[in-house]
Amino acid sequence: MSEKLSEKSEKHLEQRKVSTVESFCQEALKERIAPRTMGSVKERITFAARKLGWTYSRAKDAWYADPRISISGEELMMIEQTSGVAYARREAKEVDEAIERAAALLVDAKANSPRSLADALIQTARLLYSAGNQG
Repeated sequence: MSEKLSEKSEKHLEQRKVSTVESFCQEALKERIAPRTMGSVKERITFAARKLGWTYSRAKDAWYADPRISISGEELMMIEQTSGVAYARREAKEVDEAIERAAALLVDAKANSPRSLADALIQTARLLYSAGNQG
C-alpha cells in the first residue's frame, strides 16, 4: 500500500516539475505572442498555434507548461523570433546584473564595514546557488 502511495506521489511530483525552458515558452506565449487583450484563453491558444505553425494541442501543452512535453531547439528559436524575446540573452542578462550587484556590494564592503562584507558574501553565495540550480 505504501509503495503505491509513494509511486503516486512521485508521479505527481514529476508532473509538477516545469523546466525553465517550458516556463519561458509559457510566459512568451501568454504575454508576448497572445496577450490577454486578444480574448479568451482558447482564442489566444488558437492564435499562438497559428502564429507558430503548431497544432492547437501542442500550443495548449506549451501554454500550460505541461511537464510531459519537451521543447525542441527549433521550437524555442521560433518562440524567440515570434515573441521578440531571447531566452538565452534574458538569462545571461539576469546573471550579469546579479554579478554587478554582488561586485558593487564587495566594493562597498572594502570601503565600509565587516557587515557590508558579510552582505556581499551572502549575495554572492545566492548568485552561485541560483546559477548552479538553473542548469
